[in-house]
Amino acid sequence: MAKLYFYYASMNAGKSTTLLQASFNYRERGMDTMLFTAAVDDRYRPGVITSRIGLESPAHVFGPDTDLYAAIAARHGEARLACVLVDEAQFLTRAQVFALAAVADELGVPVLAYGLRTDFRAELFEGSAHLLAIADELIELKAVCECGRKATMNMRIDAAGRPVIDGAQTEIGGNDRYVALCRRHFMARARAAG
Repeated sequence: MAKLYFYYASMNAGKSTTLLQASFNYRERGMDTMLFTAAVDDRYRPGVITSRIGLESPAHVFGPDTDLYAAIAARHGEARLACVLVDEAQFLTRAQVFALAAVADELGVPVLAYGLRTDFRAELFEGSAHLLAIADELIELKAVCECGRKATMNMRIDAAGRPVIDGAQTEIGGNDRYVALCRRHFMARARAAG
């Protein structure tokens, strides 16, 4: 029976690297995969999943209006997909999360979704909230805080490295805009900034 998996972590935990390795493992065995990444993440080339360690692979791009079920069903009809992998899954809508569940339940194709659990204000993203609610399996990937503890939080920073505690939920960036911290250090810096 196919399942919907949610691999979640803070920034810099290797989510994209893990996704690309999983896809490679399927393809190495002659199985077909279908990769998706969020249109809003424009740090790299559109339609390419890129990891910080230099791995990359072409991917389909999804936006809030993308019918994931229809796209996956059409490809599955042609190629018998072994797995669907979704990067930046925090940007999925509620409807898209339920569509991915239907892919697992109705089409029998496992779906591996990778994303952030929370934003820089320690609030759930829409996609993450619904994946946490309905995914069959929840797997936490580990990142490391500067103190050596497990990093679970994403602190947005300005150009001078100072914490940012207000603003839009989504502001695309990497190490120049975010730092992964343990909850203790995240809370201490948020209190000091606010």
